Parts: sequence; C-alpha cells; structure tokens
Amino acid sequence: MQDKHFFIDTNILIYALARESDAFHKKQIAIDLLSQSPILSTQIINECSNVLRRKFNWTYYEIRETFEFVLTIATVINVSIATIQQAWSIGEKYSYSYFDSLVLASALESDCNILYSEDMQNGQTIENCLKIVNPFK
Repeated sequence: MQDKHFFIDTNILIYALARESDAFHKKQIAIDLLSQSPILSTQIINECSNVLRRKFNWTYYEIRETFEFVLTIATVINVSIATIQQAWSIGEKYSYSYFDSLVLASALESDCNILYSEDMQNGQTIENCLKIVNPFK
C-alpha cells in the first residue's frame, strides 16, 4: 500500500485516531497508512475534528493534542482559492460532491498519485494521474 506521495481522506484518519473503533482491522490499516507520512489538507483536519468532537465526544484538548502529534507525521496543505476552483471543475467532470471534489483537488495539487478513501469509487483514476484506492478492499 505504500506510495511516496499519497493523500488520505477523512474516514481513513478517523479509523486511525478513534479510540472507540470497533473495526480493528480497518484501524490497523489506517494506522499503518498514517505512519507512512501521508499528505492531507486543512479540510481533512477540520472534518476529522468535527467528527471526533460530535460523534466520539472528544474534548478540544484531546483533539488539539492528537493533531499536534499527527502534524509531526503528516504533511498538511492549505485549501486555497485555486483548490476550490479546481474542485468545481472536478465535481462537474466526475459528479462527486463538492467536499469530495475538494479532497480530490487537494490531492492533485499535492502531486499525489494515490488517494486512500473508503467513500469514493475504488480504482477510479482522476485526471489521468490520481488513483482512488480503498485500502480495506
């Protein structure tokens, strides 16, 4: 599963971080991916923070401490206006939701050739260079 430049979607990060995960196999795969220095965006941190707070009842302190550690492993890119504009084009071309298109645009902007996601179409290639891979299949 390892690749030099790969991007992880929110769901992968949640599996790696959530203590209450009942999907042990998925958690182990997600932890392995996180340990390989993935690329993620500020959008991924925002979405993950929201889920950890809302669904898992984490405190802001727990979220902050966890992401301080994640930031030592992962490369985080900012979502820019150019990223948003590219997301509009991707959404129009591939019929993904806006937020999924924003993830795809961020991965492309980061020169990733693999996006690990459980939610998008496994095996699909975006713009002839970014392959979506469900790491749990």
